[in-house]
Amino acid sequence: MASVDRNKFYKEAQRQAWARLEQRGSRVWGVRLHLSERKLLLAAVDFALLSGALLLTLRLSTTLIPQNILQLPVKWFVSLAVVWAGVAAVLDLYNLARAASPRDIFRAALLGAALASLLYLVVPYFTPPLLKRSQIFLLLTFSMTSIPAWRLLYAYLFNQPAFQRQALIVGAGSSGQALAHLLQAAQARGDANPFRGTGYVLLGFIEDDPAYRQQTAVGLPVWGASQDLVRLVRALHVDEVIVAVTDTRDLRPELFEAVLDCRELGIPVTTMPTVYERLLGRVAVDFAGRNVETATGVEVGAFVHLYQAFKRLADVAGGLVGLLLLLWVLPLVALGNRLWNPGPLLFRQQRVGSGGRPFVVIKLRSMVLDAEKESGAVWASSDDSRVTPLGHFLRRTHLDELPQVINVLRGEMSLVGPRPERPEFVGELSRLIPFYRARHCARPGITGWAQIHQDYGDSVAGAREKLEYDLYYVKHGSITLDLIILLRTVSKVLGLRGR
Repeated sequence: MASVDRNKFYKEAQRQAWARLEQRGSRVWGVRLHLSERKLLLAAVDFALLSGALLLTLRLSTTLIPQNILQLPVKWFVSLAVVWAGVAAVLDLYNLARAASPRDIFRAALLGAALASLLYLVVPYFTPPLLKRSQIFLLLTFSMTSIPAWRLLYAYLFNQPAFQRQALIVGAGSSGQALAHLLQAAQARGDANPFRGTGYVLLGFIEDDPAYRQQTAVGLPVWGASQDLVRLVRALHVDEVIVAVTDTRDLRPELFEAVLDCRELGIPVTTMPTVYERLLGRVAVDFAGRNVETATGVEVGAFVHLYQAFKRLADVAGGLVGLLLLLWVLPLVALGNRLWNPGPLLFRQQRVGSGGRPFVVIKLRSMVLDAEKESGAVWASSDDSRVTPLGHFLRRTHLDELPQVINVLRGEMSLVGPRPERPEFVGELSRLIPFYRARHCARPGITGWAQIHQDYGDSVAGAREKLEYDLYYVKHGSITLDLIILLRTVSKVLGLRGR
């Protein structure tokens, strides 16, 4: 009886899957955009609309436009692109998950258009002289109307079936189910769905293990085995095949040949860790197996030494600016300490740095004296009772981190990098989490990729998520990524979104 029920459930799931396909039509027309193509489309239309807003303002309120529009100074539009890129980075306007949420992206786009227009107006020399209130009003009106309208159009239009990529997962095991759960669970949350903007629609699984035959996994049917892959790719109009096998060297010869057949037909083939990185900006440490390249990357780029030299120069320059700010802040914090937080002004604690070498990090004290005298080393948390009233303010504004500019100038830390962890936790986490020590290949930072996505990793699960972000930075670290992290950090501090 149980077998009959299971078969009925499987057939119903398969019927629903085919019904979803029929609702999407024949798939003859439509553009199934990759994630990078979606971002490029957003950026191109954003800049075109901003340029149009500028041209309309110049045409209606100035005499600056010549008869031949191509004679306009190029610097006006280059500076506009630079200003918009900075504002977009701060507000995270090219996060595809955010771009797919009409409510969220409308507010962000409205604020972004306003900030970009106002900042553009105060840039000297590289921008046209728009000084009258009517000119400012026109530029704000055109940009704040066109950009949010376009983003709403994108949020509604590009989530339609014609623009979604239909994917088939090879492997219904733990990694395949984890990816499916990531996408399927999110799709039930409507406007709040963080992955709608990626355009992925999962059709089901291919699995050679007989135990999965006539079954469903995460609500999706297991369509067949490796010999069925090519036939199903054609029948289901698959746009991408995702290989969800922890170690692709373990692929059975039949499955390997089937995957190659799909590639020969022009169907993109990607791996689960790659898709995971694209969706979350994290490395899937639990599904990387023993593949070091998947987890941390091993390729050394042609400009790696130039990047490291530039980063060190930026660290020294930023550290000197931070030191001046620290000298200005210290007397105010010292006064606050005397009134509400008696005790030493600075707090020193051993951390693990680059190469696993220990160093002493310097912070403004935010906890009561001898906070760990009874408990020993414990993780800090958002509602930590050991934090003083002044300490809450210092943490919320991230001012408690400011003395670490001294560590930066010493070369023990960088402005951007993985946050250094305490030795007491490193040993434990290295045993529990794969690849944990790989984060020590980079110099630790005051802020990092994990910090702009996550607050406190106050558990092993939180530390695992933090490591996934850190390893993404280790793999993809660049001047551009560093600038994005710094800009997003400024946004987080100004928005008082720290803890």
